[in-house]
Amino acid sequence: MSTNKDEPEKPAASSPPIPSAAKPPAPAAKPPAPAAAKPASGAQPPKKEPEAPPFEKGLVEEIKKKFGESIKVVFIKPLRIKIQVEPNSIVEVATFLRDSMGFDHAESVGGTDYPKDGQIEVIYHLGSYTREDLGAHILSLTARTSRDDARLPTLINVYKSVEYHERETFEMLGVYFEGHPRNDRFLLPEDWADIPPLRKDFRIKGR
Repeated sequence: MSTNKDEPEKPAASSPPIPSAAKPPAPAAKPPAPAAAKPASGAQPPKKEPEAPPFEKGLVEEIKKKFGESIKVVFIKPLRIKIQVEPNSIVEVATFLRDSMGFDHAESVGGTDYPKDGQIEVIYHLGSYTREDLGAHILSLTARTSRDDARLPTLINVYKSVEYHERETFEMLGVYFEGHPRNDRFLLPEDWADIPPLRKDFRIKGR
C-alpha cells in the first residue's frame, strides 16, 4: 500500500492522565480531654498532721490531765514537746514537771522577740537525769510577756540551773524575772544605755 506523502500526519493520540492515588480522609480530631477541676482560687489542700508519737503524746496527756485547757500544746514530735502556759502559772507547772514527770533540770533558757505581737516568749528547755526513758527528751516550757513591761516569775526556786540563763535573758531581751536575786548585767558593759541587743529593733550604731 502506497503512502500519500501529501496527506498530513495525524497527531499521536495522547494518553489519558493517570489519576493520582486517592488520599485517605484525615482522621477526625479527637475531642480535647476535659480539664482537671482546679481548686478554688487561693485554696490549698489541707495538710495532714503527722500522728503524734505515742510516748510523747502520753506525756502531754498526763500534763493536760493536771492542768486542763490552761496548757497550750504547741507541738508534739519524737523526743520533743513544746507547751505554752500563762505567766502566773509557770512556777506551778514547772514544779509539777519536776516532781511528778521527772523533768528534773533546765538545760537552757532563751527567748524570742515578737515585735508585731508586742510580746517576748521565754523558753525553758527541760530534761531528765533521773528517768532513763526521758534521757533523750527535751520539753520546752514557754510563756509570753508584754514587750512594754516584760516580766515573768523566776524559776530559780524550781531549777537552780536557770540562774545565769535568766540573767542572760534579762540582759539580752530585757525580761525582768521577779524573785531572781540578781537581775543585773554580766555580759554587756556596765554603762550600756541602748535597748537589749537581741530585740528585733536593735541596730548597731553606724550601720
